[in-house]
Amino acid sequence: MKFKFNLLSLIILITFSNCQNDNHNQDLPHDSSFYIDYRSLKGLPDGIAVIELDPEAPNFGHISSQLELGIGVLPHHLYYNQSANKLFTTALGGSYLYQIKTEKDKNGQPKLVNAIPIDTGENTVGENLFFTNDGRYFMTFMGGAGGPKDGSIGVFNANNNQLIKTIKAPIQTNPNQFIMYPHGISVNEEKGIMMVTSTIHPDLTTGMGNTCTLLDLNTYELKETYLVADSQTDMSSPVEVLLLRGKFPQYALATTMLGGDIWIAPYNAATKKYDAFSKIFDGSTQGLGWALEMYIDDNSKLYVSFADPGKVLVFDISNLPQLKLLKTLTADKGAHHMVFFKTKKGKEVVAVQNNLLNIPNLNSGTISVIEIETGKTLGTVDLRTKYGILPESIEGTNGPSSYMHH
Repeated sequence: MKFKFNLLSLIILITFSNCQNDNHNQDLPHDSSFYIDYRSLKGLPDGIAVIELDPEAPNFGHISSQLELGIGVLPHHLYYNQSANKLFTTALGGSYLYQIKTEKDKNGQPKLVNAIPIDTGENTVGENLFFTNDGRYFMTFMGGAGGPKDGSIGVFNANNNQLIKTIKAPIQTNPNQFIMYPHGISVNEEKGIMMVTSTIHPDLTTGMGNTCTLLDLNTYELKETYLVADSQTDMSSPVEVLLLRGKFPQYALATTMLGGDIWIAPYNAATKKYDAFSKIFDGSTQGLGWALEMYIDDNSKLYVSFADPGKVLVFDISNLPQLKLLKTLTADKGAHHMVFFKTKKGKEVVAVQNNLLNIPNLNSGTISVIEIETGKTLGTVDLRTKYGILPESIEGTNGPSSYMHH
């Protein structure tokens, strides 16, 4: 028995050591305190907070630390760098990108210290980040330099946060290969490619997109722009894209914000690109709209949030292009970002941040904590009522709180 135990321990240790070193894929411990980006509903500065999300904890829903960024900054997405020792937030206003300094208080709890603005050049309206293993990170700017059909990708040095290059490809120059209103971004470093979505103009009215664009990760040249919609006139607004990599089937997945659907494209080893996108899940057939975020666990399960009416669908992706729906979890209107953790009693839960840009009927302002196995809501924090704020995004305090996000 002693030999068997040691052998099992060795196998577990080797498995742990060989975990994919991937963005949003750090096998790190994290407790039940989380960072949230938030906007003020009282005309006060927007900022970042630390909140307890274990419904079994006596201080469930309590904010223990807060950092104000400024009025109208609208912090938008929280990210760790590749080694999970630096925290960043993008923002729709203010300086668009900040590095956040944190420390532990006397009880070992996370504490927010300050925010350092990062120069993004002419690039405006910060959206998503992706950190690569070679010391770079990429950032989508939905506003670009501010034009009606603008948008850009910033390439930064991860060591000093210096902007290395701005990638621009206006639709006016080439209507067949372009970058416009980029929001989602995903990278496959092994294949040397990245993809960004074309979502919507920052004012939500001037223009909308219906494509995803593939780029060379090293030359920054555009390889192809894909239609991710039922037709050229269907403004589906692809919002997030995920290039599956490592042990997962080699496909690209995209969610459409206004389409409310999930799309898929297979990787073609001969062309070193993806083939055409096709719809793999039609949200309207399930009474769902506003498909937003995608998260994958290490057991080939895909979690997708649908802001309307506020659901998280769990799919099996082990047999792509077949997408098998396993269960539907009920959150609140505006279901958006997620974090995964275990409660003090060992229940595996997902916490869902329910708010999308304070859009009417998609802005509950709550965080739902749902037991994954049973689908039962174990607790809800009403940030709107309790604190006069709306959560914009959510992330772990001891490293990324998901296996793979984008």
